Amino acid sequence: MTLEQIYKQIGAEGFSARALDSINQFSNDIINGRTNFSRYSVSEHSGVCKAGTPLIGATVVAGYARASLEAGADAAGSQAGGPSNWQIDERQETLIEQWAKAARLWVEDSDVILLRNVGPMIAQGAEAKVYYRSGDPSVVKERTSIYSTWQKALEAIALHNYLFPETSMLVTGFTRDSDNLMRIILTQPYVSCKRLATKDEIDEMVAAKGFRDNWYGQGVNYTSDRMALEDMHPANVFIDEVTDKPICIDCIVKFVG
Repeated sequence: MTLEQIYKQIGAEGFSARALDSINQFSNDIINGRTNFSRYSVSEHSGVCKAGTPLIGATVVAGYARASLEAGADAAGSQAGGPSNWQIDERQETLIEQWAKAARLWVEDSDVILLRNVGPMIAQGAEAKVYYRSGDPSVVKERTSIYSTWQKALEAIALHNYLFPETSMLVTGFTRDSDNLMRIILTQPYVSCKRLATKDEIDEMVAAKGFRDNWYGQGVNYTSDRMALEDMHPANVFIDEVTDKPICIDCIVKFVG
């Protein structure tokens, strides 16, 4: 089933059992290489697959949310260039939550559950809360969107996985925290920090991936012909104790344009 057919099914039935099955089948087809998202190159699909079927399903729903808004604007004869980012973001958040609940990927009281089952919160930034128990191979993160739309937040995970597979993120569910922010629940390998990376080391690492300093970010923002990397400061990039090489655990990454 194509994305357009799935969109029509969601529009007619909502997140019915049949629609959920169609989304699941499409997600499995992505994982198994039988179909693809036109947004990503063949190699970039590795990052999509590493993120798992929950991210793929949420991407389908986010795409439907945008397409349905744009179709509504066209039907109304809008000449203003379509829906704004805030409208798209709001619609995507609403529908991803509805889908996640229907698909049994929604976690209530995740803060409490993670503290009990994973371990204490060891870090919190603008984007993520990080939970970890000493000795575990992975951390668990609750990651909210700092992007203009939820679709871009999902893309950021896939692109991170493509660029930095050694710290790939696996999406396991969705939740709302105590501040009512919707968050993506994911796991990521725990990495021991030997020391913080220098700018020269970060420059060399990203240059090998086709990026150059954009000259506006005081050394923490980079660009390529296809993507932008931001927030590449030493708190997000450090020297791995095992490999003795720079490793990125988090950053802002998005398509250019």
